[in-house]
Amino acid sequence: MNRVRLIHGSDTYLTRRQRRSPWHRVYWGFGAVAVVTFVGTVGYVLLGLDWFDSLYQTVITITTVGFVEVGDVEVDRAYRTWTLVLVMVGTGTALLTVSVLVEAVIEDNLNDRIRRRRMNRRIEELTGHVVVAGWGRVGQAIGAFVRRMGREVVVIDSDPDVDSDGYLRIVGQATEDAVLLEAGIRRAHSLIAALPSDPDNLYITLSARALCPDAHIVARTSHRASEAKFVQAGADRVVNPHEIGGSRMGAVAMQPHVAEFFDEVLHDDKHDVAVIEFTVPPNSAVRGMDVGELSQPGDERALVVALRKGGKGDYQPNPDPGVTVDVSDVIIAVGSAAQLKALGRRVGDVRVASGIQLGADEES
Repeated sequence: MNRVRLIHGSDTYLTRRQRRSPWHRVYWGFGAVAVVTFVGTVGYVLLGLDWFDSLYQTVITITTVGFVEVGDVEVDRAYRTWTLVLVMVGTGTALLTVSVLVEAVIEDNLNDRIRRRRMNRRIEELTGHVVVAGWGRVGQAIGAFVRRMGREVVVIDSDPDVDSDGYLRIVGQATEDAVLLEAGIRRAHSLIAALPSDPDNLYITLSARALCPDAHIVARTSHRASEAKFVQAGADRVVNPHEIGGSRMGAVAMQPHVAEFFDEVLHDDKHDVAVIEFTVPPNSAVRGMDVGELSQPGDERALVVALRKGGKGDYQPNPDPGVTVDVSDVIIAVGSAAQLKALGRRVGDVRVASGIQLGADEES
């Protein structure tokens, strides 16, 4: 089945679980020491020592402490031979484990520094990306959707162990200006404050607006009463996930087919239909055309379902075919991948148009 997919950047950075960790050698080393200790203990038991004395004698032997023999057993040739073997094997294993432990600590720290430097250089090269502050369930859903829209995502989260799933990531507090700057806020298309705390999101909104007056800022809130404060702080949009979730459940109950259709159009890339918005640039070929010329019947024409003049004010749903398209107008269209790609190229919104791809093309 054909489907609409929006290309995103390649997963340049693997997660910690996907990378080959230097600590696997340490685990093997400690395992080998444990095996040698067990075997050595059993050997001394067979030579006549009790279990505790056997364990004690094994440990002081492989660690080269060198105390005198313990227990009442006779130190004969067999005893000395077993101790000699244990010294050679056990001491070598212990020294090897210590060396790989030191190596793993140094290598892990060095790898982390290299990864951070590479990631910082990658972020420094980005423009028009989306900064997502907070990588909980809401942030991860945001990242997946933004990625499908063909935009790079930079994640900010304070937890160094969180799995960023291949996204570019900054470890730090998003409320700090230095962290926002490191995430490239001044070159970003938008910032989404998705932390669970309203005060933190409000602080991030204030900082981001001061650092980048042109950024499109979307803030998460848990209380309707706080929405006005976010707008005053500089947020362009304020979203309450609880209200959206409740409305979604109500729509599924009352109008299941409508809800399912919009879910497929907006969120499901398995179907050959999507709704995309295009912004008319100054050099667009459609400048001065009528809406009807953009939405004529045919296999290669997407359907223009709404128009927003200048990107501001009220939307014009199902706009009159005689309305003229001008610079900065926002065109919202529905159609297949091929239809939307063709319209995007005509409009001249290169980033969006190049991000739309028909799934069948890849499969073939």
